[in-house]
Amino acid sequence: MTKPLVISDCDEVLLHMIVPYKEWLGEHHGIDFVMEDSDFSRAMRYAGSGDPVPGPEIWRLLGLFFDTEMHRQGAIAGAVEGINALAQHADIVILTNLTDERRDARARQLMDVGINARVFTNQGPKGPALKAILDEYQPSRAVFIDDLPQHHGSVMEIAPHVSRLHLCGEPMIARHIDCAHVKGHAHARIDQWEHALPWLMDRITQDGSGE
Repeated sequence: MTKPLVISDCDEVLLHMIVPYKEWLGEHHGIDFVMEDSDFSRAMRYAGSGDPVPGPEIWRLLGLFFDTEMHRQGAIAGAVEGINALAQHADIVILTNLTDERRDARARQLMDVGINARVFTNQGPKGPALKAILDEYQPSRAVFIDDLPQHHGSVMEIAPHVSRLHLCGEPMIARHIDCAHVKGHAHARIDQWEHALPWLMDRITQDGSGE
């Protein structure tokens, strides 16, 4: 009999990303990062002039961060213990929106904090990638964890039977992110692992339908 499957995002679910990114931008690039709403592209401004950082430069800096600064990313409180507790009952895979050439670096980064899991990279909506993972693993039941509401919507459209938890473990941005549970795209919104773990454990150990 196949095992349950947990498909988890990484940044802001397992590892802090925005805070170390903000610190690095200020220290090395003279850029302030102030998130006032859910639009990431409006958060970055040059400290000297206050001018917004243009779109192509935002993407260049984000790629440079992942190529050179992953060591700055520490674990979200309770995430390592939580995901490893789930691993006692389920297969764990990471579905992260990084380019494919960064897959091995992400896997090493997670191992360094104590998470040993297979990593799948993806660009764009996560529903199709999750469907491919389900087709490979054929799990008895599955749970999806992500911090961004659009990915819950994508998964709901393609694999509605999968239980979906909206979890943003970074307090600096959690209040700015639209709630996928309120939109009806996730089954719950829980931003602290200490509270999320019982919910997740119930989903993978019981014969619930995910509703």
